[in-house]
Amino acid sequence: MTTLYISHPDCQLHEMGPGHPESPLRLRAIESRLETSELEPRLVRVTAPVVDPAWLHQTHGRRYVEEIEALHPGHGLSWADPDTALNPHSLSAAHRAAGAVVEAARQVLDARADNAFCAIRPPGHHAEQERAMGFCLFNNVAVGVDWALKQGGAERVAVLDFDVHHGNGTVDIFQDRPEVLVCSSFQFPFYPFRYQDIRRPNIVHTPLPGGTGSDAFRLAIERDWLPALRDHRPDIVFISAGFDAHRADPLAQLLLEDEDYRWITDLIVDAARRDTGGRIVSVLEGGYDLPALARSVEQHLAGLLDS
Repeated sequence: MTTLYISHPDCQLHEMGPGHPESPLRLRAIESRLETSELEPRLVRVTAPVVDPAWLHQTHGRRYVEEIEALHPGHGLSWADPDTALNPHSLSAAHRAAGAVVEAARQVLDARADNAFCAIRPPGHHAEQERAMGFCLFNNVAVGVDWALKQGGAERVAVLDFDVHHGNGTVDIFQDRPEVLVCSSFQFPFYPFRYQDIRRPNIVHTPLPGGTGSDAFRLAIERDWLPALRDHRPDIVFISAGFDAHRADPLAQLLLEDEDYRWITDLIVDAARRDTGGRIVSVLEGGYDLPALARSVEQHLAGLLDS
């Protein structure tokens, strides 16, 4: 299988201050792990382009995009919300992050690649249509989904989010668009405390209490996600790949192991193969223990490569 690894150096220039958990060290940890991994020669590396502003406007609206761009600081930091800052490089990183997902969708839907992993930051799944929050400026996955539906020929899309935090931004954007299925597993009750109980036929919530381990997580995913995917029959699957449900992660209290990320990748690959020919675009979201993040991403990539 051809697996793209899409990133850009600008994604490592976005910083939100000393001690902030969403730091450039996250991508550096992944890169260091891959340097010594047998997976590296099998990945096709692609440089993320700058997103066409039209696709940001499609997803978020022109006014919101202009508000974020107006926060661009000449030096130091400006804050979009109490957890989310911009430095002088943040807009470039955000434009490359969204551009990576559009490029991944383009290549996968054009059958130039089987699947793709976007190693990008800032992350995106907390960014609502008109609100930045939770380390996120633009909803990278949602931008890619909109491109796939409007330009890429897809008629139905699934977004599968296994970050430890609920994908409130993605739910906000797609809650009334039945062509997009959104499945989100998350610790509950927990940040972001928004859209976690909304009821729509195309929105599947999988809340998990703190302390949930591998067995209960796997049972919940099989129970909730697999029937929804069978009914929706997407043309392409997008993954919001957060690795902060790992037991080592400092920001949450779920207890997943490295191997759970290979398991859920294999499950998604099998489901995608049935309806989409295996078309998958995976996008980095959370994960803040650096060694656990790097190992878990390696497990995830191994599943994509071996699909």
